[in-house]
Amino acid sequence: MNPFRKHLKNKKGINTILASLLMVVIVVVASVMVYAWSTGLLGTLLVQPNVGKEALTMDTYAFPSGGTPANSNVSLTLRNAGTVAISFSSYYVKNATGTTFTQSAWTLGPTIQPNAPGLANIGVGCAGCGSFSTSSFTFVSGNSYTVTLVTSRNNQFSFTVTR
Repeated sequence: MNPFRKHLKNKKGINTILASLLMVVIVVVASVMVYAWSTGLLGTLLVQPNVGKEALTMDTYAFPSGGTPANSNVSLTLRNAGTVAISFSSYYVKNATGTTFTQSAWTLGPTIQPNAPGLANIGVGCAGCGSFSTSSFTFVSGNSYTVTLVTSRNNQFSFTVTR
């Protein structure tokens, strides 16, 4: 037998292995290309719902001189910088010592349209309109307070006011 033929017979097994390996590579590359194409196509076909964004800033605040009882209200001039109307469900007022007034069912809160101002009257002294962490809560001159407003979408916005 010719030594050259003997040498060729041994390479048959290597050709089978290389062919199988090449087939696996082709299938993997084709799968990646199909995946990339389908996710790009499906991504453009599926419509993402526009849920909107709530953003709120405080322009000014004021403590009215009158009120029943005295020192129990603050008025916040707010601006809706988001893309959806904002309505409020509750608010919290906390002083520097941690005393908190909670209004958990704020039915008289304003609804502020996008790119529009709105006035939020925050009261802490009315009987039966909220809950206190102590027996009473009033705005004391010279003290800072953190007012946290909670929207109907459960977003929270905090602002600091000083009496």
